Amino acid sequence: MIELVVEANVDKLGDVIDFVNEKLEAASCPVKTKRQIDISVEEIFVNIANYAYGEDGGDAVLQMEFTDSPKVVSITFLDGGVPYNPLEKEDPDTSLSLEERAVGGLGIFMTKNLMDDMFYEYKDGKNILNMKKTIPQD
Repeated sequence: MIELVVEANVDKLGDVIDFVNEKLEAASCPVKTKRQIDISVEEIFVNIANYAYGEDGGDAVLQMEFTDSPKVVSITFLDGGVPYNPLEKEDPDTSLSLEERAVGGLGIFMTKNLMDDMFYEYKDGKNILNMKKTIPQD
């Protein structure tokens, strides 16, 4: 398992994406899959940066692990912020026009649709969100 610990601040998003992309490229991840993972990582990290901690701030931990046969990347985010399970948020009604929709929730909805599997738990004072994506092989 490889790990990155960063301040939960949107200014650190570039560091997070660079870290993830470096590992995905080393795993020969196709561009389309990498983009899907990037969108999901961005959504989760920005949510942690914006909502997990108050003014005092805190860290976000990103862990990545790869398995073979099939090749799957597992990405786990951990933070010590306010307990919050984004997977419990009701999906937006995408049949409504933009004007009729409630604000927010689309990013988590996209992430749930882009990733193959997602899991949340609150354990030992930590939010733990895990998402998995199969990496297609040529």
